[in-house]
Amino acid sequence: MDQTVHMGGGEVEIERKYDVDAAARVPSLIGAGRVASADEADAFDLDATYYDTAEMRLSSLRIAVRRRLGGHDAGWHIKWPPLDEGRREQQFELGDDEGVPDDVRAELVGLVGDVPLVPVARIRNHRVATVLRDAAGEPVAELADDHVVATDLREGATSGTERRWQEWEVELLPGGSVGEASDRAALLDAIEERLVASGAQPPSAGSKLARALGV
Repeated sequence: MDQTVHMGGGEVEIERKYDVDAAARVPSLIGAGRVASADEADAFDLDATYYDTAEMRLSSLRIAVRRRLGGHDAGWHIKWPPLDEGRREQQFELGDDEGVPDDVRAELVGLVGDVPLVPVARIRNHRVATVLRDAAGEPVAELADDHVVATDLREGATSGTERRWQEWEVELLPGGSVGEASDRAALLDAIEERLVASGAQPPSAGSKLARALGV
C-alpha cells in the first residue's frame, strides 16, 4: 500500500526488516501499540530484476533500480539512499519492454550518464502479508513474511548460484505514517517487541539486493 509521508518526486517508505529462521512463526500483533485488529493474510509472488552499471555505480551510492512483477505495485522502482527516517521510492509504469525506460534513466542520468544499465540480480519472493489496523479501522502497518530466492546475475558470478532466506518486514501504512516521528517510532517499537520475542533478529544486510549480491 502507498505511504502518506511524501517527498518531491516520490514517496518515503518507512519500514524495518528482520532475519528469521524457518521455525519462526508470526505472532499476534493485536495490542502492539495502536494495533487493534489484523486483516486475513494475503499471499502473492514477486519477481524483481535489479539493474546497475557493470561497475555497480548505483549500488555504491545505495541506490536500487528494479523491474518488479506481481503484487500491488508492479512496475519500475528507484529506491534512493536512506534518509534520517525512511527511504524515498519512485515508481514508474511497467511497460512492455524489459529495457530500462527513458523516464527511469532520466532520473539517473546525472549519476550514470549514458552508461548501460544491466541486470545484476533477480529476486523472487513469496510474500505473506497482513495489514494491521487501529481501533478506527485505519491501516497503520503491513507485516510481510518473505521467503526469498535470490540469484546474482553479475558478469563473473557463479552461474546458478542462489541465496535463500526468510525475513519479516514491517512497513508503515497511511494510518501509521501520520504524526510525529516519535509516534511512528513508538508504533514500530511496539511491533518489534512482539517480533523479537518470536525469534526476529537484526537483518544481516541492509536490503534484499545487498544480500543477493553477498554484500
